[in-house]
Amino acid sequence: TSVRNPRRNKPKMSSAEQSCYTLIHVPTDTEFPSEQQLKEKFEKGDDKARVEALKKLILMCMNGDKVQNLIMFVIRFCLPSNDHTLKKLLLNFWEVVPKTNPQGKLLQEMILVCDAYRKDLQHPNEFVRGSTLRFLCKLKEPELIEPLMPAIRQCLEHRHSYVRRNAVCAIFTIYRNFEFLIPDAPEVVSTFLEAEQDASCKRNAFMMLLHVDQARALDFLSNCIEQVTTFGDILQLIIVELIYKVCHANPLERQRFIRCVYNLLQSSSGAVRYEAAGTLVTLSQAPAAIRAAATAYIELIVKESDNNIKLIVLDRLIDLRQSTGGEKVLQELVMDIMRVLTAPGLEVRKKTLSLALELVSSRNVEDMVMFLKKEIAKSGDQNADDASKYRQELVRTLHTATIKFPDVAVSIVPVLMEFLSDESEQVASYVLQFVREAIHKLPHLKATIITSLLEGLLFIQKPKILTASLWILCTFADTNDTIHQVLGLVKKSLGELPIVESELRGAEGQENVVPGSEEKKPIRPMVTADGTYATQSAISSSTTKREGEDRPPLRRFLLDGDFFIAASLATSLSKLAANHAKLNSGKKKQMNVLNGELIFILGSIVHLGKSGLAKTNMSDDDVDRVMTTIRVLADYGAEMEETMIEKTRASLEMLLSSQKGELRVGESGERKARERVQADKTILFTQLAARGDAVGGTENMFDLSLSQALGTANKTAKFDFSSSKLGKVIQLAGFSDPIYAEAYVNVNQYDIVLDVLLVNQTADTLQNVSLELSTVGDLKLVDKPTPCILAPADFANIKATVKVASTENGVIFSMISYDVRGATSDRNAVYLQDIRIDIMDYIVPGTATDAEFRKMWSDFEWENKVAVHTSITDLREYIDHLSKVTNMKILTPESALDGSCGFMAANLCAHSIFGEDAIANVSIEKANPLEEYSPIHGHIRIRAKSQGMALTLGDKINVAQRERKGPKPAPVPQQEVEEGMEKLAVN
Repeated sequence: TSVRNPRRNKPKMSSAEQSCYTLIHVPTDTEFPSEQQLKEKFEKGDDKARVEALKKLILMCMNGDKVQNLIMFVIRFCLPSNDHTLKKLLLNFWEVVPKTNPQGKLLQEMILVCDAYRKDLQHPNEFVRGSTLRFLCKLKEPELIEPLMPAIRQCLEHRHSYVRRNAVCAIFTIYRNFEFLIPDAPEVVSTFLEAEQDASCKRNAFMMLLHVDQARALDFLSNCIEQVTTFGDILQLIIVELIYKVCHANPLERQRFIRCVYNLLQSSSGAVRYEAAGTLVTLSQAPAAIRAAATAYIELIVKESDNNIKLIVLDRLIDLRQSTGGEKVLQELVMDIMRVLTAPGLEVRKKTLSLALELVSSRNVEDMVMFLKKEIAKSGDQNADDASKYRQELVRTLHTATIKFPDVAVSIVPVLMEFLSDESEQVASYVLQFVREAIHKLPHLKATIITSLLEGLLFIQKPKILTASLWILCTFADTNDTIHQVLGLVKKSLGELPIVESELRGAEGQENVVPGSEEKKPIRPMVTADGTYATQSAISSSTTKREGEDRPPLRRFLLDGDFFIAASLATSLSKLAANHAKLNSGKKKQMNVLNGELIFILGSIVHLGKSGLAKTNMSDDDVDRVMTTIRVLADYGAEMEETMIEKTRASLEMLLSSQKGELRVGESGERKARERVQADKTILFTQLAARGDAVGGTENMFDLSLSQALGTANKTAKFDFSSSKLGKVIQLAGFSDPIYAEAYVNVNQYDIVLDVLLVNQTADTLQNVSLELSTVGDLKLVDKPTPCILAPADFANIKATVKVASTENGVIFSMISYDVRGATSDRNAVYLQDIRIDIMDYIVPGTATDAEFRKMWSDFEWENKVAVHTSITDLREYIDHLSKVTNMKILTPESALDGSCGFMAANLCAHSIFGEDAIANVSIEKANPLEEYSPIHGHIRIRAKSQGMALTLGDKINVAQRERKGPKPAPVPQQEVEEGMEKLAVN
């Protein structure tokens, strides 16, 4: 319910000056009764009819209708009633109804209302007293409150705590707004606090002293500081707030109260422990204080069941690491932090692993690895999607820990190798990334990794994982035994060779199965439902395996038509041949034997691809790749070693170097860049700096005067209207309209506040001036603006709130309707300009890894393809411009965007405040790469979970492309112009 709050001695007010305590939804199709109907219900109806009538009357007040004529009927027939529902509705009604006349004076009827509530404050029912006291907290008219002060004081001595605590709140509010009505309120409440025993009453009284008289609150706390741990949690929270404020205002008081904060860390309430830990860290940066606060945070995370609470406290723990000395203390608590992994939430686990990875040191890395190994074993028993993502995070953490601390890698590698046969391809692929980096950077682990890969190769069930494993084995196989073991596994994985002949023989064998060889079971009697006997014969055929079930993995993948594996296998086998040739450089026969076997394998695969036995035939690209490898193996030369071994490892080193930063960046793991200060930089003492307006009190006067003398001083920036509120003002009406209107659009997180200025440009008094609003899109009008009266050349401000439900472009249509005093015509109207809500106010740049981007790209079902039409001629400039106008972050690293080749591709990502994600892929090229000012062509593909977000982002890009002007082409030199004119004349 919107409460009218007219200021005293002010005849007019805008809706922006009204206080609002409760919101009641008014349906748009609500039909309101007439004034006469309401009068009849109040006068002749029973309590039930009066309740319904009063509800309608409250909604009419909310709608801005005038109900002054009905106030006396409410006073006569509703105030004397003892019905509790009616009494509660009356409290809402007196909040809503205007209590002053247009001149700002209190209505005479309010005297009767005041007398009625004086009786309610003396009512024997504690609920009536308490609810009346709560209503008085919302009144802003001292004339109504002044006669009730004796009754309010008497309520402090009531036997029921509900009345006493609401009486304290009423006194607090009245003292804060109208101190002259009860000037001795702090003394009264202090006396009440000393004798009070109820926790809620003590909390309200202490809160009042905290805000109005901190000295009395400190005196009370000093007298009972030893009993603080026995207080209720609501009072303990107020005590923590008092200590925080006092100690920051007067640092000398820290030693007096810091022991109390330490004691509150042992409170039974989680909220108290949380606030006490935060206060303790702000009061003291001692290692003991940080340890106590961190321990309290960890216990809260472990014991609380709500994931939102866990995330909030985890953020505080992460912030604690940034404090002075916080990281060193938290490093000793890593194993305690790992206890948080018992929580079921994936986001909590990810943050915990990221924090633990940043804090781990050589002293406790072994303990952390042992704990993570146990967690991996537990997660292996779960098949849920979150369990798979959790295993991926565990593998990522172990990977980074192995690279940072190579000494523990020996115990980690066997554990991770078990995940190569995991059902989740993402987990297995991340294990392979770890193996690839570890085998390249940690040579002492090469034998262990190769042995583990050889043992688990045939159990891998994913094609991509199998080919990647073979690549690692063939690239790093550096002994003859290892090479032959790898070749044997490849043969075993392919099965009997050649593949086509063996498959044809198998097909003929299945066709020669003798029909009717099924085993018949003997006939046996059977009793039916009616008690008679029946006979039944059962025929059971011998158990046969499904087709392809007994085939080895690589053979099965090829028969399924996945011949990209063949191209990858050819590359891997060529590396195997290069390693073998390097080991047996003088043994031509052995080299030829191995190369012949490899050619036989690849030739058999090509034959299969062209035979039609597979589900799909082999593509021409894959055939070319395999045949190229066969020709290289048949005519092997010394240059193969350099190409297949040295250049491959150099490329791998380059790849790992570019990914080094990405692997170590966690959600909270980005370290703040330390500021570097030159040795000769002058020291600035802010306490000694002058406080002049020109300098601001923060500049070094010597440096400033020197820079001014040299002409290097920073110039004062010109005022930018686009960055101020004036830049967001929208003109709604013309200057020649009877009412001029303009609006300032203030966008909050989930709503939009329209501050509309109305100016009467006529010589008449305009009555019942109403702002009518209508919305299109996921926008919803919260309340209807209140009509007002405009004198000649007068103005008024009207505020309206619009709720936003999703990230879509919305439009607000509006008009102003008004009556002219003395006119006999119908209502007049001024139609206003549309207000369009920009989607960019709800979109923020987002981050996503390559794996997350690919997953979102496949999951999102809505796509919008936008053609590039721009006058910008620089590819990188266009990408940056696109990122700026859409608030999307460029995910492609800088190294991939550097250079100039006439083509550029980039990925972008953004999040909305409503939890929606949007990703984009930009693929652009220059029409003629050799010309500097050649136009850009290409497409932007936007994908989002909702259709509206994809469409509105595309519209935003199109508008930005039309508005942006590119650089003008370079002028043609005068000499070239003259030569061109001469040629034209000759022709």
